[in-house]
Amino acid sequence: MRKLHGALIALTGLILAVSLVYGGLYLYAGQRSVPKGTALAGWNVGGMDMAQARAELERKLQSLHAVPVTLTAGGGTDIRLTLKEAGITYNADLFLNGLDRLTNGSLLDRVKARRGFKKAWGLQADWDSALLKRSLSPQWERTAFGDPVNATRRITESDGIVYTPGSTAQRVDWSALEASLRAALPVSFDRTEAARGEGIVIELPLKTVQPDVTVDSLREQGVARKIAEFSTSLGASGPGRSYNVESAAKAVNDTLLPPGGIFDYGKAVEKAVSTTGFREAPVIVNGKLQPGVGGGICQVSSTLYNAALRTGLEIVERRNHSLPVSYLPKGQDATFAQGSINFRFRNNTGSYLLIRSAVQGRTLTVKFFGTFPQNVSYTVESKTVEILAPGRRTVPDASLPRGASRTLQRGKAGYIVETYLVRKVDGKAVDRKRLSRDIYRPQRTLVAVGPGGAGLAVPEPSERPLVEDGIRKGN
Repeated sequence: MRKLHGALIALTGLILAVSLVYGGLYLYAGQRSVPKGTALAGWNVGGMDMAQARAELERKLQSLHAVPVTLTAGGGTDIRLTLKEAGITYNADLFLNGLDRLTNGSLLDRVKARRGFKKAWGLQADWDSALLKRSLSPQWERTAFGDPVNATRRITESDGIVYTPGSTAQRVDWSALEASLRAALPVSFDRTEAARGEGIVIELPLKTVQPDVTVDSLREQGVARKIAEFSTSLGASGPGRSYNVESAAKAVNDTLLPPGGIFDYGKAVEKAVSTTGFREAPVIVNGKLQPGVGGGICQVSSTLYNAALRTGLEIVERRNHSLPVSYLPKGQDATFAQGSINFRFRNNTGSYLLIRSAVQGRTLTVKFFGTFPQNVSYTVESKTVEILAPGRRTVPDASLPRGASRTLQRGKAGYIVETYLVRKVDGKAVDRKRLSRDIYRPQRTLVAVGPGGAGLAVPEPSERPLVEDGIRKGN
């Protein structure tokens, strides 16, 4: 009995001891206050009721967010806003998570959380740059600091080249601004009141933005001097034709062709159609002059062709007119027929090629500016190797007496012409090559004959209309 009685006493004592320990742990873990000695960003919160600490923390964070910030860039360019408006937000999530562990979980977990609770906690600051970038928008930057101005290249009346430097502009350096903002942020609550009174002043970090085009970048293009010039006369061209030549010349003017680039006259014609347009003037349709739109535009392509030849450029596509033209020797013209015949050349000078074209008075002039050896020149020689007889075509005319005839249109001879390019170095010919063998078709004599007249009527061959030296109507 004694042994049993002793065991019962021991068991009761153990249960009591366990109960006391459990009760002590329960009371320890169940505290609703922040562990003593705890500080959050310099604020002593030890022993404070956790609910009160949370509420006071929210108020302090709002106070931090309201700290005024002035961004100054000099010259009266100041931006005033609060930290929150600048995109800065504070949080104490780590501290709050620590408080949650004091009240959540098992008894043992809560005891461990309280025993291991850190004594010093800090704040975390996040920056959403998008908010500040809305205030310091690209439009604001342009208003405050202007835009970079590109350098320019101007060709003088005497064909000199003058460069005008551009100018830089300032823009916000966002990486440096973030570093400055973070360095100036209050990191403890004891500085909040002072910060709210004095505010945070940050000199807005700026970076210099260069223009897209500088004098150096322009010089690097190699447009060093005038390297070729060729002119043709408008002669007795009527107002419509003169307008068309000038319209096409404007579309070509100031074309900058990169090394290896191909100049496409068809694209220049499209540009002229959409900008200045073309007027009515005679065009060539299947080898005959007829009323049309854009007559005269081939004078520009032909003048370009001659300038290109005298610069030794590679001719990619070129065809002569079906009829000789008045403003150039036979074999030295370049026709254009929309959708059928184009004029193209490649810039093989190794540098950029600037094309200037303009009508002054009754003269069309094309000039090339670029890089070209001073001692090299080209000349063009053309010779007629065969004259083609015009032939004859008759048509019946019942109004004429029997056997009589009448010439309605005098024929014109055609030509086969060979053209050569001569390369000279220091004025001496070093190379001569044939450029082209061109055929200008003859125009037949047209004769009307009365009934029973000699010769049968020869019908005009049917051809698909080919409009040269103009554009198709409707464009």
